[in-house]
Amino acid sequence: METNKYLNDISEIKNMMNRSSRFISLSGLSGVLAGVYSLIGAWMAYKTIYSDSSDLGSYKNLVVSESSIKRLIAIAIIVILLSIATGISLSIKKAKKENENIWDASSKRLLINFAIPLATGGFFILFLIEKEIYGFVAPLTLIFYGLACVNASKYTLGDVRYLGITLIIIGLISSYFIGYGLLFWALGFGVCHIFYGFKLYLKHDKN
Repeated sequence: METNKYLNDISEIKNMMNRSSRFISLSGLSGVLAGVYSLIGAWMAYKTIYSDSSDLGSYKNLVVSESSIKRLIAIAIIVILLSIATGISLSIKKAKKENENIWDASSKRLLINFAIPLATGGFFILFLIEKEIYGFVAPLTLIFYGLACVNASKYTLGDVRYLGITLIIIGLISSYFIGYGLLFWALGFGVCHIFYGFKLYLKHDKN
């Protein structure tokens, strides 16, 4: 009995330490929905910029007019805003359910470590767009977002690290197959988000 009580005390202390150092209110369902938004956005982007759907993402019939670029930017902004709003609302709901504080030292560290590589990549990609170097936009969004996930993973659930590593690998492969960036983008932001989000949901949210 004393041994069991001792082990329970150690487990409780470990849980308290994890809660104080990690943001554990991250919702897996928000990852699933972000993946769905990304797939819808990728389909809309495909319809916007490709004149022949039989090319499966090849750039040989790519038409990027000024109006197309504006529509692509609008699609990207909508997907990002929907993903952020969904993530915040579902995480707040989860935190309230578990009597956790949504804004504390761990969530601040998570946000800072996530934002640094993401902002760096964002500015770099904007420079590429300004120079009309579009081929590396999709690979670099995957790579920098993956780096942001890996960098922030030590302050949240561990599966975020594996999501980040997966996205980095997909981004590097995409940088070799330049003509199929949109498909890799859909695979990374869409399919991988759904897979890892569902995994997080089953592991942390379902019960």
